[in-house]
Amino acid sequence: MKRCDIKVGFSCNNNCIFCAQAHKRHLGDLTTEEIKVQLKKGIEDGADEVVFTGGEPTIRPDIVKLVKYAKDIGFKWIQIQSNCRMCSYIDFVKKLIKAGANEFSPSIHGHTPELHDSLVRSKGAWKQTYQAIKNLKSLGQYVMTNTVVVKQNYKYLPQIAQMLVNLKVDQFQLAFVHATGNAAKYFDIVVPRVKDVAPYVHKALDIARKYKVRAMVEAFPFCLMKGYEEFVSELYIPIGEIRESDMFIAKYEDWRLNEGKRKSPKCKECKYDLICEGPWREYPEHFGFDEFIPVKGEKIKSRDEILKRAPKWQTKE
Repeated sequence: MKRCDIKVGFSCNNNCIFCAQAHKRHLGDLTTEEIKVQLKKGIEDGADEVVFTGGEPTIRPDIVKLVKYAKDIGFKWIQIQSNCRMCSYIDFVKKLIKAGANEFSPSIHGHTPELHDSLVRSKGAWKQTYQAIKNLKSLGQYVMTNTVVVKQNYKYLPQIAQMLVNLKVDQFQLAFVHATGNAAKYFDIVVPRVKDVAPYVHKALDIARKYKVRAMVEAFPFCLMKGYEEFVSELYIPIGEIRESDMFIAKYEDWRLNEGKRKSPKCKECKYDLICEGPWREYPEHFGFDEFIPVKGEKIKSRDEILKRAPKWQTKE
């Protein structure tokens, strides 16, 4: 499977304090025809999955038509990566599904309206996203949520995980904040120390194990995930390309390894070195690498060495 991520633009009905794309809002949005061109190029490159992302794709008046177009030209899996506030309107959700959307990735960053709304800086957003998840599940859709881990919410990750389990999501992801855009602007406010976060991540993953719900963690190096290795999202990210107005990344894995993330020279001493990508580079640029302690032992040479030991409910597609 090959995935094509298309950033349809940078307009959004939230204004997240940690938004990694906030510095691009001045670039505006792609036109309908520009997006169609990118979709065609994705098909020509061999992609059979597409992710509509942004910004916020669901506030576009042409999103249903774009989803239908993606289906018509051959995409098998069509994901909407979104704050999903618009999906609180069930008639709108039904239109997206009829057009061809068959996977939804709502972003939810707190277990209470107060926490979530303060982070996305939009009153009433949690209520809409929560209702959206209920709508999507009532219509039999595959729902994989994303929660950005920041100073304000990391101590509540177990409660967030329990909420998502109660909502019967198919998968949830905890993504360590990427310090670009607003997260760079407000670095001291939103970026926690990873050593403080790890215990709460583990407790959230214990809940995933208890209920056998597929879960992922993004940008948490393996040295912090001892005993929880099968949850590291980099084991599962498909081959893919990123298309947006000012950038094209032909192979996202290469970009992460060469530009997006960084590892310490000490990482070569770690048993996970050959499969680990390290943290987002902005983190050690501020805090250094002292928190990332090499794990002794025989080198793990392949991701499959971990995946073959993982439970089926975690590794199944």
